[in-house]
Amino acid sequence: MKNGWRKKKYAGLAAAVMMGALAAAYCPTVLAADMEEGIDMSTDYPGITVKAGESVSFGLDFASLSGDSYDAALSVKSIPEGWEGYFKSSSSEISMVHVDKKSEDAASNLATFSLKLPDEAEEGSYNVTLKVDAGGGISDTLQLEINVSQTENGQSSLMSEYPEQQGASGTSFSFDTTLVNNKGIEQTYSLAAEAESGWQVSFTPSGESSHVASITVGAGLSQGLTVAVTPPETIKEGEYTIPCTAISANETLSTELKVTITGSYEVQLSTPTGNLSLDAYANKEKAVTLSVTNSGNVDLTNLNLTSSAPSDWEVRFDESSIELLEAGATKEVNAYIKPSSDAITGDYVTSITVSNDETTSTAEFRVSVKTQTLWGIVAVAIIVVLLAGLGFLFKKYGRR
Repeated sequence: MKNGWRKKKYAGLAAAVMMGALAAAYCPTVLAADMEEGIDMSTDYPGITVKAGESVSFGLDFASLSGDSYDAALSVKSIPEGWEGYFKSSSSEISMVHVDKKSEDAASNLATFSLKLPDEAEEGSYNVTLKVDAGGGISDTLQLEINVSQTENGQSSLMSEYPEQQGASGTSFSFDTTLVNNKGIEQTYSLAAEAESGWQVSFTPSGESSHVASITVGAGLSQGLTVAVTPPETIKEGEYTIPCTAISANETLSTELKVTITGSYEVQLSTPTGNLSLDAYANKEKAVTLSVTNSGNVDLTNLNLTSSAPSDWEVRFDESSIELLEAGATKEVNAYIKPSSDAITGDYVTSITVSNDETTSTAEFRVSVKTQTLWGIVAVAIIVVLLAGLGFLFKKYGRR
């Protein structure tokens, strides 16, 4: 019986010791978790490859681990000899950051660390250590790994999937292009196009509607751009090249877009004033100035002028054919319209057409035939003579 009791007693003591050990091991962990405090400093890309002489930037994120706010000092704890580094905000150099107690997650890019490598930096792997210190033992460090290489990670580029397009004059062209930044740093590119006078070229980021003159692309990232090209309305047939560039502080990227304007045949017939009505008299010629305009983008040849007028009317031209009318040019020709001798007062329509094998244009003129003013004067004169004669007769014989 005593042996059994002793076994139970020792078993109970062993269990108590084990539970105490487990509690002792567990409690400090719980207390440490409950009392966790400090600042966490991090960056999305702590390791990067660059070339000697280049500059690189690291966006720094900060988080409060305790839920308290801190004003923390920034410093460079270690850096290779000859290298230069400093902290900055979006607009100026800084030495401290404020970490808000409300931050449950890291404040993204609260600060940036800019690093400049010397031109003579040799190939190899280097470390830069940054420190954030809020005092009272609350601090954190961040180690950056810089791999210096003499070869590019990849050439940046500006390219279009379909750089050549064609269409008739008056067509607007749209090119989908991609700007790739293969540098190890974020870059801002100025966008430009060298087009001839009268051309309109604009750049729009993919998925947006506003035109831009510059755009920022992150390290190793790409940006889609839509390049809209509108030629002038008077553009001639042919091939046109539009050089486009994206220029940053570190590089100049370029691509060429090509537009082929196909032939457009069009002629317009009118008058210099646009007036298509005139007055005329029976059996008398009336001169009217015509304007013939080549509104297409191809030179026109062998244009002929013809007419359609009422019966017994005559229409002639001082130049009934035009051998060559260049694209965009206008030529004036005189037409002479003669109503028939028995045309009575009223409005008539006379059509004049200019045409060749490719295009045609017709203008309809309203011709108002008037009575000759001379006959009116003669009629009035006869009436005056008759009245004067009657007056004379009444005066001479009226008393008898």
